[in-house]
Amino acid sequence: GPALLFAKTSQGKEEGRRFYACSACRDRKDCNFFQWEDEKVSETRLAAREEYNRSHQPFFTHRQNVDRYKNFVLLPLSKRRFCQECQQLLLPAEWEKHSDHQFLCDITTAQLKSPSQLLYPLENKKTNAQYLFADRSCQFLLNLLIDLGFRRVLSVGTPRLHEMIQSKASQEEEFNVRSLLLDIDFRYSQFYTEDEFCHYNMFNHHFFGGEAARETCRKFLCEESGERVIMVTDPPFGGLVEALAFSFKKLMAMWRETDKEGHDNREMPMFWIFPYFFESRILDFFPSFSMMDYQVDYDNHALYKHGKTGRKQSPVRIFTNLTPSMIVLPEEEGYRFCTVCQRYVSSGNQHCEICNSCTSKDGRRWKHCVLCKKCVKPSWFHCNNCNCCALQKHSCEKADTGCFLCGKAGHKRSACPSLS
Repeated sequence: GPALLFAKTSQGKEEGRRFYACSACRDRKDCNFFQWEDEKVSETRLAAREEYNRSHQPFFTHRQNVDRYKNFVLLPLSKRRFCQECQQLLLPAEWEKHSDHQFLCDITTAQLKSPSQLLYPLENKKTNAQYLFADRSCQFLLNLLIDLGFRRVLSVGTPRLHEMIQSKASQEEEFNVRSLLLDIDFRYSQFYTEDEFCHYNMFNHHFFGGEAARETCRKFLCEESGERVIMVTDPPFGGLVEALAFSFKKLMAMWRETDKEGHDNREMPMFWIFPYFFESRILDFFPSFSMMDYQVDYDNHALYKHGKTGRKQSPVRIFTNLTPSMIVLPEEEGYRFCTVCQRYVSSGNQHCEICNSCTSKDGRRWKHCVLCKKCVKPSWFHCNNCNCCALQKHSCEKADTGCFLCGKAGHKRSACPSLS
């Protein structure tokens, strides 16, 4: 889809030359697209680029994948194969082409309904970072959504939540929650119809299926018969918050366009799942959001696991524009309700009488610094050179450096007066 416009900057100097690069891949090995903003591109280079794009298209279209799936489920168990190298469901006529590949046999219906466990997770941190919710977190999210009265879930980059909803809907007649998955991983088109999955890039709000896919999303966002919609998104943590916020606001605008419930200037209900240290960046773009204390954990991430203590706890949280008191967190996992803050907090998050808030971000008990006039991490101490709290063995060099853009002291890059 469309590239993003970046700028080269160096400390103490004005913004450098601007260039376009891939919105989804930050590593040139994954996508080598690069173009200066003021560069004139020759017809030959444009033609070469078009040819490159054509050669990298998926072998089958979404419609073809849906038809293939219908044929695949009709096969007896002994003839159901999945190529692990090509990450593709195989029909008997295709076995010969994949004879020297590793493949799985006897693919069950249960496996087909859990494609995130059948497919290899794409774990390139600079491109996909496809870490998948652990069952504990996934079940908690689904129960919470049902308790809050939502019946439609726009699952943006949350394949495991989507498949849990799809699986329950096919097994339980009374289950009345629906989900639409928007994801950049086209492999999911092998398992879901065009009404269940849209190939989508959340960094530039691009629907690869064109206007038809955009219309599918728009229709899904229509709140008919009181079926409330919520968006749940779990972006790659290395992604630009600014680009993500732009796309999410576009999806919110699409929701407002449906306007059957008089949305006006309201925001579509949303859960943005992201590490707590991005809180200030998210609030820059969505001031109505607040961060919940619930720790989200992942199956295939070495660090982000539930039950660890201290700094080893998962830093991933839920940011939402819903009223915090509505988000009930499980007491059996150590969460309690703070009557002053009117929200659920972790057991180690003690209310600070001076800040008048439960201030901890990482699950540990924080301490109040009178000089900084705020609560800080328990391992931090006030440094008179830096005039702020930091780790005891920190380097004080930062005290001499200033803004990354203009080099002057007293402000950070985000608040630099030289930014237009």
